[in-house]
Amino acid sequence: MNRNSVFIIAEAGVNHNGDMDLARRLIEVAAKAGADAVKFQTFRAKEIVTTLAQKANYQKETSGAKESQFAMLKKLELDTRAHENLIAHAQKNNIEFLSTPFDAESLDMLLELGIATIKIPSGEITNLPYLRRVGNKGVPIVMSTGMTTLEEVKAAVTVLMETGASAKDITLLHCNTQYPTPLEDANLKAMDTLALTFPECAIGYSDHTPGIACPIAATAMGASLIEKHFTLDKTMEGPDHAASINPEELTAMVSGIRDIEKALGDGTKQPSVSEKENINIARRFLVAAAPIMAGEPFTKANVVAKRTGQGGISPMRWDEIMQKSASRNFHTGEIIEL
Repeated sequence: MNRNSVFIIAEAGVNHNGDMDLARRLIEVAAKAGADAVKFQTFRAKEIVTTLAQKANYQKETSGAKESQFAMLKKLELDTRAHENLIAHAQKNNIEFLSTPFDAESLDMLLELGIATIKIPSGEITNLPYLRRVGNKGVPIVMSTGMTTLEEVKAAVTVLMETGASAKDITLLHCNTQYPTPLEDANLKAMDTLALTFPECAIGYSDHTPGIACPIAATAMGASLIEKHFTLDKTMEGPDHAASINPEELTAMVSGIRDIEKALGDGTKQPSVSEKENINIARRFLVAAAPIMAGEPFTKANVVAKRTGQGGISPMRWDEIMQKSASRNFHTGEIIEL
């Protein structure tokens, strides 16, 4: 994962609806938009949820209230062969394939398939056995921190490091898990808190707010990684489509992030290459306010600061110049020289 540039993950999640053709199309859209990676979700429903567990309210609204969470997730599972197919399709489209494992079996399968980075979802940040299993794998880790307190994040990071993970290989994503997240709950300043608390970890943002303003703002605040759900059509049936952005918005988000990334610069306060030509045009320099004869002292009556368009002696040297005399004749308006 390139930390010299904001890493953009286009989150396909479960927006494939169990349809491989749709999944492949999502990969193509993510690649065309310019994202660095496209990410899915890998799980075995029987390993992560009971048959009686209800859906979240937003899932009930988007995919029906009668169906259980288990039934919903079962339809969205991707087996090993599906992953192999999608990985190959991502390679063909020159985009990195990632997926979030929600259980031990899925984690091991992804690693066996060569996935280079493991994403820990917000819901697993308090799952001690899971965290230990991820921590000892020796791979870069991205961990979302939705629904957590700072103490819970500290505890999770401690577990990862105690089992072998290095802080420099952990990226923490500020996140709110409500779909969609109200803007007043986005709390982007929490990224600053994470950065201060975990100085050796990279900090990013996983966004579920409407639109693309928050991911771009997070970039301006220093996020090293941005993750955002996308879909081909927000009206599709399924739990996450309505809270996702469409292909046009994804393209605009990537473009906006790249623009902000350029605009951030390196933090050095100095004239830019593009504005240096304006220095001699916009600044004032010392010129003769009246004819000055050689040997005549410079005074506030015969020297003034004006724009010359050519540079000259800075008015910041006024006190120095006032103690000197003209080395030659100067006519009115002529640039003062020593």
